Amino acid sequence: MTPMWDGPILMHDIDDIKVEYHPSSGIPTKVYRFEDYGCGPGAPPAVPEADPIPWQPFRTRMDFEVAELAHDAGLSHEQLDRLIRLIHRSRIELFTLKNRKDVRDTWDAASFKMTPFTKEEVIVPFRGVDQTFPLFRHSLWDWVTDLLQDPQVGLNFVFDAQRLSKFNGEKFVQFIHEPWTAHAFWEYQSKIPSDAKPLAFILYADKAKLSSFGRAKGYPVVARCANLPIGIRNGEGLGGGRVVGWLPIVKEDKQHSGKPAFVNFKNAVWHASFLKILDCLAPLSRLGSAIKCWDDVIRVFYPIVLILSADYEEQAVMALIRGLMGKFPCPVCLVPHDELSNTLKVFPLRTCTETKALLARARECTTLDAREQILSSQSLRDVDSSFGVLEHTDVHRALSHDKLHFNDEGLFSDHKWPELQKWVERLGRQAAVQIDSFFQSIPRWRNLNHFDQVISVSFSDGTKYEDISKLIVFAAHTVFDHDTDPEAYLLLRCIRSYVEFNMYASLEVHTEDTINNGREALSKLTGLMDKYIEDTAEMSEKSWNFPKKHLSAHLFDDIEAKGVSRNYSTKPNEKMHGPLKDAYQDRTNFKNFAEQILRYNHDSLIAEYIRNKLDHLDSQNLSISDDLEDQPDTALQETDNSDDIDVDSTEPTDAQHFSLGSKQAAMSFTLIEAGSLGNPAFERFRIKLNDFLNRVFAANSIPFPGGRRIQLVASDMIVEYRFLKVNFESLVDWRVSTDYLRCTPMFHGSPRYDCVILQTDTGIIFGKLMLIFTCTVGDVQYPVTLVLPYDRPVGIRPRKDKDFQFWRVKRKPRASAEFFSVHSIVRGCMIVEDVSRPDEFLIVDTIDTDMFLRMQDIRSQ
Repeated sequence: MTPMWDGPILMHDIDDIKVEYHPSSGIPTKVYRFEDYGCGPGAPPAVPEADPIPWQPFRTRMDFEVAELAHDAGLSHEQLDRLIRLIHRSRIELFTLKNRKDVRDTWDAASFKMTPFTKEEVIVPFRGVDQTFPLFRHSLWDWVTDLLQDPQVGLNFVFDAQRLSKFNGEKFVQFIHEPWTAHAFWEYQSKIPSDAKPLAFILYADKAKLSSFGRAKGYPVVARCANLPIGIRNGEGLGGGRVVGWLPIVKEDKQHSGKPAFVNFKNAVWHASFLKILDCLAPLSRLGSAIKCWDDVIRVFYPIVLILSADYEEQAVMALIRGLMGKFPCPVCLVPHDELSNTLKVFPLRTCTETKALLARARECTTLDAREQILSSQSLRDVDSSFGVLEHTDVHRALSHDKLHFNDEGLFSDHKWPELQKWVERLGRQAAVQIDSFFQSIPRWRNLNHFDQVISVSFSDGTKYEDISKLIVFAAHTVFDHDTDPEAYLLLRCIRSYVEFNMYASLEVHTEDTINNGREALSKLTGLMDKYIEDTAEMSEKSWNFPKKHLSAHLFDDIEAKGVSRNYSTKPNEKMHGPLKDAYQDRTNFKNFAEQILRYNHDSLIAEYIRNKLDHLDSQNLSISDDLEDQPDTALQETDNSDDIDVDSTEPTDAQHFSLGSKQAAMSFTLIEAGSLGNPAFERFRIKLNDFLNRVFAANSIPFPGGRRIQLVASDMIVEYRFLKVNFESLVDWRVSTDYLRCTPMFHGSPRYDCVILQTDTGIIFGKLMLIFTCTVGDVQYPVTLVLPYDRPVGIRPRKDKDFQFWRVKRKPRASAEFFSVHSIVRGCMIVEDVSRPDEFLIVDTIDTDMFLRMQDIRSQ
């Protein structure tokens, strides 16, 4: 990637990207054309050469692949021996494994390809008696060194802080996404020697239920490296999250449970254990350490725990505060308990320096009462923090907003949703039926859960609650009336405002403008909630003073400091609980299971490591073979078969913008019109298509075949397609996103005709797909779609359109269906009916972040 400019600013084009590197990097500021800007400079010109024998210490590739299959399938010892005997009877490739012991011995020999677990003891006194607990851990430093020295992972590391901005025609507007594009990374690089690089860790810890009823639990600690791009860091490959610790769980004691001394003891065990995990970083955070990286360059690194990803309960342990019942329950700032509902007022921030000084002052007191008075002034526990050993790491700054637990499984699922259910219940069964019926009728949409029933159902998945929140206002606006149900109507406005705030929280890239808009959305939500709390005070005993409501106040500060919210989401970490639970169920004898689970986990890491190397070797060999044969390499192209794509052949009509699939047999106009009798949309189908093609050819100066106007005849054929893949540039991160659209009389047992946004000469319109086809004019195929436009004048808009930020459209009669070029489709969209007003529909702007910003732009215009 070659910059167009690295000197004084002269002139710029819209969307040019400016990259300002940290002064310590020695790299001057550069400006790139938008189309030239990729993941950033520094990528090597060539892919590293593959290891020719990556399966070692397995004696052959066949040995590894059989052991890998047995590992993945969870074969019993007897089944593994049977498999090995069968392979020996019919082998072609060299296979040397003898039995299950040979397999186990080889896994053990391979374990040192990546840093293995070690077991240690943690000793913490309680009431004068030392208590001993087992701790399992990886060396964090050895783990990240493995990544830095791996040729395939190492080349993706970003070592220098960057400030990114995009030219909007008048000025460069800063944008933030990865941690190294935000303030904290830049500030940390300014604190370490200029010839050193920051090495930033993201750590997560939480208990995981391993047995069906939750009696068996584990306590994994997961590490990710913030220097790697999010696609790798939050992925499942070698550079993704890794279990680096397994904390002890202190059993409850009937005699002491709940008492302050015992709660402090449990916190002390946590921090004594975590200290052993962090110990390897402590001296390096002060002195740095040199590592010879994958490219044979020796770099000096200074580690920092930049992000702590955890739910509220875990954050209280990490920050050593007293949690929900404390006078100051926030782990980030000193908000009093009775002001938690106020997300607009700014309170003093906690700092580790002040916390340490307060703890030292308390310990100087000669009486317990005096000590308690000092500690309770900030709701602190009398326990030493494990994070204090790290230079420049402030636990209160590292703790980050957790959208999953604070918003989806907090503000909405635990508070706003039960409140709405209460109002629905007051209206009676018919209201619940009406809302559930709406959810049943909603068009299916990729990556959005479809519900048959919501009002009386409880879910354990935050993603489901997030999807309900996105749709519930569209479902319930006809149930609650402003005049007859003012409180419920106001709550619905609060939910809509919450969803807008949550959409800003979800953006994959933030600019100065979207951060400001997000703060305004939070302010609006707070104002509406304050009014709702006031209006319902006499009829509800519910307290809205809870930490998860207050913690929203820190979200946009976190985004400015550490990048977008998915950098510190707990969702990818909690996803790792599943394999751990499976390992407990299938790979242990349920006794002393931690060691068995972690051995399996490490075997999985080794298998993943070797498989990654094998795939890289195969790719290299295939590329060499193709180069020799002068053929393009298509074997490694990704295919996306999500959303049950039933496409026998996808024909790229315009490879950059769209592809057509689910091809049907060619049909004549005679057959089409005969098969559509009684459907006004298809009346005079051929004549209207002729008119459309002639207008398009004339408007775009396309030569008419033979110099004569187009006159398709009844026997001419068209080819129908029932699947459309549309690529579009996301307004959020400016990358290519894809919609998978259907136009079919039968998809999973029901008709499905998706809606789209169309770009016309007069502007944007919305419409429903009715037919997608190609027709041949001369010897060229043209992709065309028949669309029912939703562009009739709406007239006087109801009050609720403003209250709920609805974008209302009105459907034309079916006889007004029009032809459009498939090139005119901008992207897909979801449109739902407003049953209270005939032929009027609402655009669902919450299906994804691009649609949310796109509708914001349409409203502003």
